[in-house]
Amino acid sequence: MDMPTHHGHERHEGHKGHTHHPVLPPAGAETLKDPVCGMTVTEQSPHRIQHEGRPYYFCSAKCQGKFAAEPAKYLAPVVPAQTAVPVQVEAGTVYTCPMHPEIRQDHPGNCPKCGMTLEPVLPALDEEENPELVDFKRRFWWTLPFTVVVTVLAMFGHGLGWLDMATQSWVELVLALPIVLWAGAPFFVRGAQSVVNRSPNMWTLIGLGTGAAFVYSVVATVAPQVFPPSFMSMGRVAVYFEAAAVIISLTLLGQVLELKARSQTSAAIKSLLGLAPKTARRIEPDGSEADVPLSHVHVGDLLRVRPGEKVPVDGVVVEGSSALDESMLTGEPLPVTKRVGDKLIGATMNTSGALVMRSEHVGSATVLAQIVQMVAMAQRSRAPMQRMADTVAGYFVMGVVAVALLTFFAWGFFGPSGANDSGWVYGLINAVAVLIIACPCALGLATPMSIMVATGRGATSGVLFRDAAAIENLRKIDTLIVDKTGTLTEGRPSFERAVGAAGVTPDEVLRLAASLDQGSEHPLAAAIVAAAKERGLALDKPEQFDSESGIGVRGTVSGKALALGNTALMEQLGVDVSALASQAEALRAQGASVMHLAADNRLVGLLAVSDPIKATTPDALASLRKAGLRVVMATGDGLTTARSVGQRLGIDEVHGEVKPADKLKLVERLQAEGRTVAMAGDGINDAPALARADVGIAMGTGTDVAMNSAQLTLVKGDLRGIATARALSVATVVNMKQNLAFAFVYNALGVPLAAGLLYPFTGWLLSPMIAALAMSLSSASVISNALRLRRADIGPH
Repeated sequence: MDMPTHHGHERHEGHKGHTHHPVLPPAGAETLKDPVCGMTVTEQSPHRIQHEGRPYYFCSAKCQGKFAAEPAKYLAPVVPAQTAVPVQVEAGTVYTCPMHPEIRQDHPGNCPKCGMTLEPVLPALDEEENPELVDFKRRFWWTLPFTVVVTVLAMFGHGLGWLDMATQSWVELVLALPIVLWAGAPFFVRGAQSVVNRSPNMWTLIGLGTGAAFVYSVVATVAPQVFPPSFMSMGRVAVYFEAAAVIISLTLLGQVLELKARSQTSAAIKSLLGLAPKTARRIEPDGSEADVPLSHVHVGDLLRVRPGEKVPVDGVVVEGSSALDESMLTGEPLPVTKRVGDKLIGATMNTSGALVMRSEHVGSATVLAQIVQMVAMAQRSRAPMQRMADTVAGYFVMGVVAVALLTFFAWGFFGPSGANDSGWVYGLINAVAVLIIACPCALGLATPMSIMVATGRGATSGVLFRDAAAIENLRKIDTLIVDKTGTLTEGRPSFERAVGAAGVTPDEVLRLAASLDQGSEHPLAAAIVAAAKERGLALDKPEQFDSESGIGVRGTVSGKALALGNTALMEQLGVDVSALASQAEALRAQGASVMHLAADNRLVGLLAVSDPIKATTPDALASLRKAGLRVVMATGDGLTTARSVGQRLGIDEVHGEVKPADKLKLVERLQAEGRTVAMAGDGINDAPALARADVGIAMGTGTDVAMNSAQLTLVKGDLRGIATARALSVATVVNMKQNLAFAFVYNALGVPLAAGLLYPFTGWLLSPMIAALAMSLSSASVISNALRLRRADIGPH
C-alpha cells in the first residue's frame, strides 16, 4: 500500500493507471479540469495560464506552478477509455513472507525458505483477488475431471473391462500429463527452488514423490520390458498415475483454501484504510468551497466539516464548535466537545455543529496512518507457529531422500541378481515406494485438520479463531489485558441517576433535562431522553433550542430558561454549582460523566451518564483469576474513571489515558518480562496491541478493525467466552499432538517397510500401489481423529 504523502498532488501523479491530461474549455463551458491533478475547476479560478494560445485553469497555485515549470509533462495524450490499462504494482510496495517476516523484497515471488507466496506488507484498499489464488483455482478445476477419471480407471478399470490393461496404461498417461506437467508445475518449480536455496521443505517432498511416481509410471508404460516378470500383472506393469494426480489435486485444493484464508489477514488494515473519507471540502483563498480528493489536501489548507461528515485529516479547529464521536479510533463511546484551538483527528465523526479546521498532518503523518503502520508491523512481528515444524520438516525431507537413495543403491548392489539386472529395478521400485509413502500428506494434514474442526466447533460456541497460532497459544496465556469500554462495560452511554437541588425531585430534574434534550442529536442526550421515556415522564416541547456553544445546550421549556452542560457552561452563565459539588465529584469518581441543569440561572440538579459494567463481567473475571490469569486493565478513559471501575471489579493493575501506542508498549513490556499475553478489546485504538499480543481477543460487539486485528473474536462480547476458548485450545492441542505422533509413527514404520528392510526375514516388499494406499489411509486416520473434536467437552466452565 502506498500511503498518501504530505504533498497530495505528487501522490496523485503517481497513482496507478492515472494519466494527466488537459481538458480544453469548449465554448460556453462552466466546468473544466485541472491538467495537473484532474480536479474540476471553473473559469472563475484565480489560477490560470495562457499556453500556446490556449487558457488552462488550476485548483491551486501549486498546480499552476508545476504546469508552468513543465507544461509538456501534463500535455500527454489521453489514454482512450476503451484501451485496457494494465494493473501495475505501486512503487515502493514491499513484499514479505507470512511465515518468515525477515524475508522482504520489492517484487512479488515465493519465499526462498518455505516456498510460500509473498504478500504486500501493506495491502491496497482496492486490491483485486490474489492472482495466484485465481491461477490455482483454474488449475484445480480444469484438471479435477482428469484426476477423477484416472482414479476410477486405476481402481475399477480391470473389473469394468473397458480396455485391455496395456491400453489403459496409455490412457492414464495421457490423462495424467496435463495434471502433472501443467497443474503441478508450480509445485515442481518450488521444489527445485528449495534445492537451489538449500532449504528443503514440503515442496521438496511433494515434487520428489509425485515426480518419482509419474516418471516410474511413464517408464512402466513406455518400456515395460525393463521390469522383471514378477511385476507384470494382467498384461501390464502396475502404474501409479493416480497417486501423482491425486496428490497434486489435493495439494492444489489445500493451497486454494490456504490462500483464501490468508487473504483475510489484511482485512484489519483495509478496514482502517476505509475509515478515511474519500474527499474533503476545501475553502479556497477567495472564499469559494470545493470538494477535493483527500490526496489533494495540503498542510495549512482550510477545510469545512459539516454535521454528519468525517474529519478528513488531522488538524485544529479555527471556527465553530461541535461534539465529535472519536469511538472509531479510541473505542470510547462518549463524544468529545471540540472548540476553537482544539485538535482534531482524521476519520473521526462530526456529530452536530459545523467546523472549519486547518490541516496540520496529512498522508502518512496522520494518527490513522500511524495506526495502520503499527498494525502492519505487529502482524508481521508475530513469531509464526510453523517455524519449528519447518525446521523438523527440513531434516525429515533430507532423511527421506537419503533413505530413498540408500534403498536404491543397497538393492542395486546387494539385491537379487539375474536377467535384466533386477536388483536395480527392485531398488528403483522400493525407492519410489519410500518417497510416496513418506510424502507428507499425513504430516501436512495433522495440524490443519485439527484446526479446521476446532474452528467450526468454536464457532458454534460463539468463539471465532482466526488462525492456528491463536488456538495453540491461548492455552499458554498467563496475562490478560482488558480494555474497559465495550469489553468490561456495555460500550454505550446509559443514564445512571439524577440528583436534585433543594426542593427539586430527581424525576423533575430528569424530566426537564430530557424535555430540553429532545432537540439534541448528542448520544448523551439520547440516553437521557430514553431514560425519561422508560420512567413514563411527560416531556414538554423545547423552544429556542441552542446547542452551538459546544459545552452544553440551552432552551426554553414550559416558560423556564434551561441550560444543561458542564461546569464551563455554568460559569459562563454565572450559575453557582457549589451546592452539589461534592455529589458531582463522587459521581465522577464512580466513572460517570456529570452534567449540571440550571433553570433561570439557578442550579436545579445534576445528571450522571455512565458506561455500565456488563452483568457477566464479574463472573468472567472470577473464572479467569481461578484459571491463574493476571488481569490488567488498559483504557483510553481518564485515570479516575478507570480506577473506579477497577476497584469495583477487583482489578489491581489499572492504566488510564493510554493511547494506541501505549497499549502496544504495555503488551511488549509484559512479553519482555517473559509473560504470554492475551489482549481483549473492541476499539480501533486496541488494534495494534491486539495484533502484537500472543493472542488478541476482540469483542464481537466492537469495531470491524478490532475483530480483524484479533486472532480470537467472542461473538457475544462476553468475557466468559475466553474460558470456553481456552478449554477448546487445550483439547485441540492434544488432538494435534496425537495426529503428529501418528504421522511420525506411520512414517517411522512405513519408510523401513517400503525400503525393504523386512525382505530378508519375511520376503515382504511394499509396492508403490500399496504405499499410495497406505498414504491415503494415514491421511484418513488423521482426519478421523481430528473429527473427534466435534464432540469435545469445552463448557460450561
